Amino acid sequence: MRLFRLKKYKTAFALTLVATIILASCTQQPKTEEKEAAEKEKPKNKTVGITISRSQLDAVGIQLGYLEQKNLKSVVKASGQLEVPPQNKAEVTLLMGGVVNQVFVLEGQHVNKGQKLAAIENNQLIQLQQDYMAAQSSLMYATKEYERQKELNEANAGTGKVYQQSQSALQTEQAKVAALSRQLRQVGVSPESASHGRFITQIPVYAPISGTIGKIVIQTGSYAEPARPLMNIIDNSKVHCDLVVYEKDLFKVKAGQHVYFTLTNQNNREITGKIYGVNQSFENESKAIIAHAVIEQAAKSNLIQGMYVSALIDVGQQLATAVPTEAVIKTGGKEYIYYLVKVMEKDKDETAKDKDDKPKPGRKYVFEKAEVVTGVTDLGYTEVRLVTSLPKDVKIVTKGAFYILSSESATGEDEE
Repeated sequence: MRLFRLKKYKTAFALTLVATIILASCTQQPKTEEKEAAEKEKPKNKTVGITISRSQLDAVGIQLGYLEQKNLKSVVKASGQLEVPPQNKAEVTLLMGGVVNQVFVLEGQHVNKGQKLAAIENNQLIQLQQDYMAAQSSLMYATKEYERQKELNEANAGTGKVYQQSQSALQTEQAKVAALSRQLRQVGVSPESASHGRFITQIPVYAPISGTIGKIVIQTGSYAEPARPLMNIIDNSKVHCDLVVYEKDLFKVKAGQHVYFTLTNQNNREITGKIYGVNQSFENESKAIIAHAVIEQAAKSNLIQGMYVSALIDVGQQLATAVPTEAVIKTGGKEYIYYLVKVMEKDKDETAKDKDDKPKPGRKYVFEKAEVVTGVTDLGYTEVRLVTSLPKDVKIVTKGAFYILSSESATGEDEE
């Protein structure tokens, strides 16, 4: 009996001990899980700014400065395309049609004014020369008849009516000969040759201006119709630019202002010019006017009508916030400047507003970048507008910003 009770107590003690252990483990497990979860939720220390040591600043020549107010050029942005004045382009046409006998030029060939371009065969030309020769003969007869009637009239041997008739006939023949002579000259035939019986059957076609041959629409054996272009000639030596200026900038643009062009499709090549005229009416419903600018040394620039350009019209000067041009860096399609956040020395932060811009031994400099929108560039400075305002008198990096950008890129790759 006694042995039975002892076994019973041992069994109860064992069960109690097991229950206590299980309860303790259940109590500690949530705490352990909570601790692990808390550790996971702890944010990682993120590096703020780019830290540059004094030796690095010395090595790459980083310099600090301030945002400055500069008198920079005030410009109006415009776009447009190159055009040729009406007097420098021509379409070659005929007053009298015919069959093309010969073409003497090729597309793209340079020609001079008066150079023979083609020859057109026309049988009506023979009739015109014949009429001119007949008119010459009639004029000779009318001239002699008038002289005879004049002598008789002066001697009171003739009648005044016959004298007047001879005078009228002479004037009629003179007018006919002058008209036919003019027609022959218009088609390129010499009246003197026709009066001597040297008839020609080909109409010569001459270049009305000097320039480059464009599209030729005729060929040997084809029929050339009157007033229909045979080819065109363009002289790009006098090319100018038609710029579109919108209403808000209308009263800023005047004749005589300088223009800086950028050729969009020629690797942004830059050329200069000057405004010589501004239209005084809007183009259709666009609320824009056309400003005409002559291009300096256009003949040497290999410019072609129809090229698109971007332009900056210099309309004066304005006071603007500016930084040295090399202080602006481009990355990710945006533009930035770097500014000094703080200076660290012996693990203690010091103000970034020291009057001395030179790096101090043992110090570390922390920089951050600020997004800017750039404007005009003039005399080594670029106009900037801060997207987010910075503290007053904040120091900026005026030289060596590209090195800081490289350091920032390297730091970003290491963190990843």
